[in-house]
Amino acid sequence: MRIFDPHIHMTSRTTADYRAMRAAGVAAVVEPAFWLGQPRTSPDSFADYFDGLLGWEPFRASQYGISHHCTIALNPKEANDPRCVPVLELLPRYLVKDRVVAVGEIGFDSATPEEEHAFAVQLQLAVEHELPAMVHTPHRDKAGGTDRSIAVIRESGIDPGMVVLDHLNEMTVRSAADAGCWMGFSIYPDTKMDPDRMVRILQQYGTERMLVNSAADWGHSDPLLTRATGEAMLAAGFDADDVDRVLWRNPVEFYGQSGRLELEGVDAPAGEAEPGPPPGSYAGNSLLRGGG
Repeated sequence: MRIFDPHIHMTSRTTADYRAMRAAGVAAVVEPAFWLGQPRTSPDSFADYFDGLLGWEPFRASQYGISHHCTIALNPKEANDPRCVPVLELLPRYLVKDRVVAVGEIGFDSATPEEEHAFAVQLQLAVEHELPAMVHTPHRDKAGGTDRSIAVIRESGIDPGMVVLDHLNEMTVRSAADAGCWMGFSIYPDTKMDPDRMVRILQQYGTERMLVNSAADWGHSDPLLTRATGEAMLAAGFDADDVDRVLWRNPVEFYGQSGRLELEGVDAPAGEAEPGPPPGSYAGNSLLRGGG
């Protein structure tokens, strides 16, 4: 089983997670820019964070045979903070970088006018830079927030095939499918979706334009739930090709629209991956301890 996790916040995870993910078949990830759990205080803190997504984190991932890409954006929650909004002016500088495969996460958190402004501005940046867009659907009033997101997407003029509506569930998948967008589902231990619910959605709606992610971050989450979803698919009667479509070929197709995916040689079977970090460094820093 080869796995491409299209939404995971590896900056929040450990090298033990990287090792376990690679052993489970994860060979590629996309890390969306998002908030840190506490407020940022200036655009400078975003710049340092973005630089890490483009430098140190791809290096960490590479030590475990995993190809790391990212998406860049002002996230919906911090779009409400006047101290953070000037980061919108920095985004064009980052959206031209290699391994930036989409604009995201953008969308709604509390559905404020400030969030809608940032959402619309960043959809236009996606159009201008010919990049896909990753849209965060809100956790509160998900159905209403998803419908409002679709309206903003339509007003922007972006091709819906360049947009993934993420964190969907049974209440919102139909709207996303009818809008022509890609459909993203976050598999969590206790909230959002679980593997069995995901399987039922796939049975009803099919495997096309479906993206399954762990959205693992600094909260209670599990970076191996993509693998668990693949196993649940097989147990429910899907074949290996269906699993490969959902867990590998679909994210490759969606993010491949950026023209920036770097996947050569990373989809080897997990058993062929190196078990630990080889010697090496980034900006003078290594993953090794005690003499590395």
